[in-house]
Amino acid sequence: MKRAKTAVAEIELMYHNRVPAAQRPKVTCSDSAYRILLETWDQGKICLLEQFRILMLDRSNRVMGSTLISTGGVAGTVADPKLIFVTALKCRACAIIISHNHPSGNLTPSQADMDLTRKLRQAGQWLELPVLDHLILSPEGYYSMADEGTL
Repeated sequence: MKRAKTAVAEIELMYHNRVPAAQRPKVTCSDSAYRILLETWDQGKICLLEQFRILMLDRSNRVMGSTLISTGGVAGTVADPKLIFVTALKCRACAIIISHNHPSGNLTPSQADMDLTRKLRQAGQWLELPVLDHLILSPEGYYSMADEGTL
C-alpha cells in the first residue's frame, strides 16, 4: 500500500547579525533607549501617525536590532503580541523594550497603553523574555513606564 505525502511547509529559523557585539549600542537607562529609538524612527512619520517599534537586547543589554511592528493612524496602532514575540525569539533576544509614539506630543499613557503593557509584560515572563520598559515618545521627549513605576 502506497502512502500519500502530506504537503507541509518547512520552517527554518535564521538570524544574521552583521554587527559585532562590541559595536552595538548598549541600553543603560531609558534615555539611552529613547535616543536609539529616535535615531531609528522615520522622522517624517513621528509627528504624523502612530507607530510601534521594539528593541531586541542581548544579555548585556546591547541592541541586537530594532524593528517596526505596526503603523496606524493619528490616534492608534495595533501591536500584535504574537508578532512582537516571534520577532524577539527569532533573533534570540534576551529582553525587549517596547515603544510607540504619540503624534499629538502628549506623552501620558492611555488606559489601552497600560493594558497592552501589562499583557506583554506577562507574556514576556512566561517566555523568560522580559519587557524591560515601554517608552512613549515624541521628538521632544519620552515617558518611561519603568522610570515612572507603571511597568
